[in-house]
Formats: sequence, structure tokens, C-alpha cells
Amino acid sequence: MGITFDPITLEILWNRLISIVDEADSTVARTAFSSLLRDAHDYTCMFTDRQGRELAQGSMATPGQSGAMALGVKGIVNRLDFERIKPGDVYITNDPWALAGHLNDVCVISPVFYKGGVTGFTGCVFHHSDIGGRVSSDNHDVFEDGLFIPLVKLYDAGVLNEAVIEMIRWNVRTPDEVIGDIRSQTAANHVCSEKICRMLEEYHLDGLDDLADEVIGRTEKSMREAIAGVPDGIYRSRGIVEQMEGKDDLVIEAAVEVKGSDIIVDLEGSSPQVNWGGNVVYNFTFAYVFMAMKSIFDPDIPNNHGCAAPIVLRAPKGTVVNCKFPAAVAARMQVGHFLTEIMYRALAPALPDKVIAASGGTPATMNVFYGRRNDGRPWHTVMIRGGGMGAGSRSDGEYVYIFPANGANTPVEIIESDTPMIVECRELLADSGGPGRMKGGLGRRVVFRMPDDEQAPLPPVNLGIQSGRYRLPPEGLFGGKPGARARFEVNGKTGNPYGLTQLFPGDVVTIDVAGGGGYGNPLERDPTMVEDDVREGYVTREAAQRDYGVVIDSETGRANLRATEELRASRADSAG
Repeated sequence: MGITFDPITLEILWNRLISIVDEADSTVARTAFSSLLRDAHDYTCMFTDRQGRELAQGSMATPGQSGAMALGVKGIVNRLDFERIKPGDVYITNDPWALAGHLNDVCVISPVFYKGGVTGFTGCVFHHSDIGGRVSSDNHDVFEDGLFIPLVKLYDAGVLNEAVIEMIRWNVRTPDEVIGDIRSQTAANHVCSEKICRMLEEYHLDGLDDLADEVIGRTEKSMREAIAGVPDGIYRSRGIVEQMEGKDDLVIEAAVEVKGSDIIVDLEGSSPQVNWGGNVVYNFTFAYVFMAMKSIFDPDIPNNHGCAAPIVLRAPKGTVVNCKFPAAVAARMQVGHFLTEIMYRALAPALPDKVIAASGGTPATMNVFYGRRNDGRPWHTVMIRGGGMGAGSRSDGEYVYIFPANGANTPVEIIESDTPMIVECRELLADSGGPGRMKGGLGRRVVFRMPDDEQAPLPPVNLGIQSGRYRLPPEGLFGGKPGARARFEVNGKTGNPYGLTQLFPGDVVTIDVAGGGGYGNPLERDPTMVEDDVREGYVTREAAQRDYGVVIDSETGRANLRATEELRASRADSAG
């Protein structure tokens, strides 16, 4: 017979679970070597019950990692022989098909021992900035992507597996950083495990099983109640994802069936897998489908196994949304991030106030720079860039937001301290947000310069980019207009955003990230809001008149309401 928890104790314990993971999360911020982890927060901590069901994840978790981990860790746990697991064991893998979809996402898993037995597992996935291989979107198979680590023991009963460490060390460009980050993962798991055991002792619990059943059961019930409020039916959407030059664009077909309190997402008809790195594994596809459903139906309840229970995903094998080994997967976000947007578009007719227009941070822009300093030391850094977020029914889109990936933009000071590069400019782009009753978020420009010191010249620098929106801009919703496209230039000329680019001293790189799509008819936007946009420099006077039909007085900077009314009326007559 399981333990019954009174509501107050359950609420305390529920929040305690989250705080435990957040403490592990903060351990990473204090101990990680890579700025991608310390500053951009491209990692996720979580823990499960002994069945591998996700029980809690960090408040700042990355959806692609956390959603994929929830499936992946459960699959790994069910493969383990519990009779052979010992205290001090730690496992490591970066198998894309088992976990988060590409080799850079390395997972470290540790069993939690309590009262002589395994009561759960802690896990964390770090996006390691370097995993060897060819750092480019146009790889042809996973072997080009980098080092593949199958599920092995990193520690055996507390004893470090030096062979694994040496294997990793000799296959990456910046070994001290990579090994340091792996140690940070182990430390985060240790903190999480220690705090779980302390909680169980304080509340005189024999293990996590009863608490997990209660928390997961209540979460599933809440999620199902929200889904049941939507009319049954099949809601369809199609997404077009641009490919590199010379190749046909990808198609993602989606049929979202609401059936009582269940949701069945069928991606039948999506494009076959491709011979570049945009392929997505099943776990990563599920992660961003789940991200959409969770944010629509029950955004406030904590993430755990119960949230995902009502969702069934059908993704045909061999397609770009469920690729087969050994497909290249390094740039899986260039396709995978679009799944949330496609789900929103499908459900928009049924839930117009619960969705947003397309975002310029979909996909997130990842810039991978690496080379050697003029003294021969290797350096390697990854910077993630957000764009304008799509607008919703009641609010403008956020500016420079990494959505749906939930990372952070790397500060200029960190870039210039960690690398030899100089950041010459970082600014919001006026008029880049899609016009609408609610305006899409603005995109951003960043300009990098390679130092050109003649006394100590910098060796060539390699740049690999993973991004999108160069041809197809983020779409608006319900009459909203698209956001501005992305742009990549080297020395003022259009560069190749899909392959490797070699940069030399004095070269200048300009990267514009797309703006978000607008929501609703731009001619319905409150003129005073347009006036504020112009005053803040977010919208130019010309665009205010062209896109919103708002006439801004050149002397006062205020909206001329009479002229605006006349202009909008004439446009309405023309449209009619």
C-alpha cells in the first residue's frame, strides 16, 4: 500500500524536487569550463525514479535536451542490470539515437542509492562545444560529426575509467575544457543524488516510488483535463524548412489529432532523411512536439513524465524527423526547432490565444569558431544567437530570444575574453519584427572582426554555422506579416551559412538573425504603440506609414491620428 500525502506536504515536496535539480544546475554554473555552459546555459539536469520516469528537471532546462532525455534515460535505465549496479557507478554516452540527437550532447547518468538499493537516477546533458569531427552543417554522415561514445562506465564503483578519458582527450581540439566539463557533469549528479537522499531521510521515506507515483499521476491528470477542453478533431499543418543552395526544401507534414484527453501527432508525409546534418532523431522530434503541447495546454505545471503521457508521436523511420543511423545529425536543430512552430500553426484555429507566430530564433543560430592563437594554443567556442520571438494575441514578440530552445545569448565580454576575436557591433535591427496588430520581436546584428596584428598574426580561423531563415522568413499569424530574413556576410559579401568558412586576419563577419512574425492585421495596431516603437527606434517612420498606416508627425514625433485614420480607411477601401 503506497503512502498518502496530504496536500501541504505534497506541495512542499514537489517544490523541493525542483529546488534539488536547480541546486545541481547551479553547480554547473560554478564548475563548468565552457562559456556555452556557464553563460549560454546549454545544458539540462534532471532525475528520475527507479523505473526511469522523469520526476524533475531544472527550471532553466533546454527543451530539446530535457524532452529527449526523458525518453532516452528511461530507455537506458530499462537496459541496465540492477543486480550489477554499484554505488559510485557513473555512465556516459552521447549516442544521438539513444538521447538528445547529436554527438555534442554528452549525457552522464548516475544511480541514486538509498537504504542499500537504487531508488532513482540523476542525469545531465551538456552541449559540449567540441566533440571533434568536422564542425559543419554539410557533413554527410555521423562519422564526420565527431566522436561517438557508446554507453560505457565513466566510473566503476567510484574508480575513474582512465581509458575513456584518454579516448575523449585525444579526439577533441580542446581536451582540458571538455574533460573539465565532464567532471562538472559528474559533480552535478553527485549534488543531486546527495540532496535527494537528504530529502528522503528528512521525511522518513523509504524511497522515491510513492512520491513519484503521486506527482506523476497528478501531473498527468492536470494535462489531460486541459487537453479535454479542446474539441476533438484532426488539425493539420505543413512546414517548409529551407535547405542549402541547390537542394529541394524539406517538408514536414503534421496531423494533430485531439481525441478526448489524448493527442496523437502524425508526421507521415514528411521528407526523407537527407545527406547533410539537419536530420532529426525520434527523441529530439518528440522533445519539440512535447514543448509545443506543454506550453499550449499546461504551461505552469512542472515538467515530468506525467506531462508527456497523453502525447503519442508517429514519425516514420527514414524521414528527416526520425532518421536512421548513420545519418549526419550535427545540425539537427536546423530542422528540429521548427516542430514547435508547426504544432502551433496546426492548433492555431482551435486555440488562437494560446499560440504565437513564427520566431526568428527558430532555429537558434549557432556559431562555432575554432583555430589557434598566435602562440599555437588551440581555442574553440560556440555562441548561440536568438532572434525576434513571434507575436501572440495579446503581446508583442520578445526581442533577441532563443525560442523554443531556451538558451542564453553569450555576452560580448565573454566572447572577447575567451577568444582572440573582436566584437565590433551588436545591435537590434529596426523594422525586422513582422508587422501585425501585435509586432514580432526584433532580430539582431553582430559583427566580428579577426585581429590583424602584423607583429603576431593570427592563424586562419574556421567558422561553422548552424541556422536558417536566409530565404524563408518567419511567418505571421492571422494576417500578421513575416519578420525579416537572416543574413551572413564576410567582408560585405554573402557567405555560405551551411559549410565551413575560413577567416583570415582583418576579415569582418556580419550575422543578422531573423525577426519574429507578426500577429493580426497591422492596420489594427494601436497608433500610440506604433508611436512608441518609432520613438524607441524599433520601427522607422517610413515603416510606420508603409506597414501600419500610421503617420508620424516629423516635428513632434507623435502619431497624427486624423491622417492615420484617413490613410487606414483608404487602404481598407482598396483592399475591399
